[in-house]
Amino acid sequence: LALAITVVVMLAEALGGWLAGSLALLADAGHMLADAAALGLALLAARIAQRPATPERSFGLLRLEILAALANGALLIAIAIGIGIEAWRRLRAPPAVDGQLLLAVAAVGLVANLVALAILHRGHQHSLNQRGAYLHVLGDLLGSVGALGAGAIVVGTGWTLADPLISVLIALLVLGSAWRLIKDSADVLMDATPAHIPLGDVHDRIASVPGVDSVHDLHVWTVTSGVVAMSGHLV
Repeated sequence: LALAITVVVMLAEALGGWLAGSLALLADAGHMLADAAALGLALLAARIAQRPATPERSFGLLRLEILAALANGALLIAIAIGIGIEAWRRLRAPPAVDGQLLLAVAAVGLVANLVALAILHRGHQHSLNQRGAYLHVLGDLLGSVGALGAGAIVVGTGWTLADPLISVLIALLVLGSAWRLIKDSADVLMDATPAHIPLGDVHDRIASVPGVDSVHDLHVWTVTSGVVAMSGHLV
């Protein structure tokens, strides 16, 4: 449901941004394009994660989620750079912006994002996969608020520079999301120890078990979001 809402609003904002001449709407539509991919990924990962492992793939296809997330992060960065370049061009030569159309489409996007956020809120604290989808929609909500603010300023004051300036803020929001996504994906692909697990404490807890003389070659890593594995040798 959240994916369907995001796709419909993305198309509405892209069309509305083109007709109104609003970069803020186009920027938010670009953000929603990446987030639609992220929601689709979350849905696909939830389905694939249910498939049993095989002798050839003992962890199944769980890492597919991480590879797709890395690609999604790269897409987000490309979108943010494109928004920044277009915003710079519009700051130097501000085009006409239909403030009323911008305001109307942004308001529809805001309501739709609130509905999608409410749908995903129920399980976002229990599922890391759903929490990622929830945070993407939250980013869309902030983008809609930004576009709504740009429309209000244009309608109220006629100051069209508000549109590209707020677009830059949306681009920075996209960059922040992209950086966190790429960093987390890279950590998983490099088999880094999860940040919430102190490896030294794990070692000491195992070593304290009666009959264990030593622990070595201890590794803790993330297979995919919410799936942590451990291996080690005990004497």
